[in-house]
Amino acid sequence: MVRKDIHPHFLPVIIATVVAVMGLIGLLLVNHGPRNKPNVKNETMIQYGTTAGSAAAAGAAVTPTEKKPEIEPVTPGPKPVAPAIPDQKKS
Repeated sequence: MVRKDIHPHFLPVIIATVVAVMGLIGLLLVNHGPRNKPNVKNETMIQYGTTAGSAAAAGAAVTPTEKKPEIEPVTPGPKPVAPAIPDQKKS
């Protein structure tokens, strides 16, 4: 039931404010809640210092990506035509 002492034009503003406040509270709980604390490990707890080291320990092979060719291949299709008026300058 809508309260009669509040002007009906302010009702969407009140609803939007309540939704925004609830969203902010939700963000604060999710981002800064008790379960979202960073796990900092010291050097005695770290077993592998790099991704390659941990991948090698798991039995994976680390291969570098293939190099991109220096010269691009010719694009298929017709070649561009010469302009109809070669002396005309582009503006």
